[in-house]
Amino acid sequence: MKFGYHSSQYHQQFTKQEEEKFTEIFGGITSRMNELMKSGVAPSDKAVQSEVAKHYEFVCQFWKPTREAYKSLGMTYILPTAYKDFYDDFEEGLGKFTYDAVVIWADANLKD
Repeated sequence: MKFGYHSSQYHQQFTKQEEEKFTEIFGGITSRMNELMKSGVAPSDKAVQSEVAKHYEFVCQFWKPTREAYKSLGMTYILPTAYKDFYDDFEEGLGKFTYDAVVIWADANLKD
């Protein structure tokens, strides 16, 4: 699994072991989100929202976004970006599903 093109900016800051751990964690979150989506669970479902909380914690290792900034990150999963390509390559519709879940979670849990 490869991160989006922006991940290369962090390459020099982390050890190979740290990068492997990041890939493992992010891959796990993405896989679980995909399974939830494929099972027909709504983005607002408690299990999906739990995965979004893990995603937010993961993101906070690099940057602590506000509500609007986190929702903007989610938007990169549906706009023409490398992130959208990553999610769509993983499973068609996963970027939109993740975006919808991120917006719900951010509105319920973050302040600007």
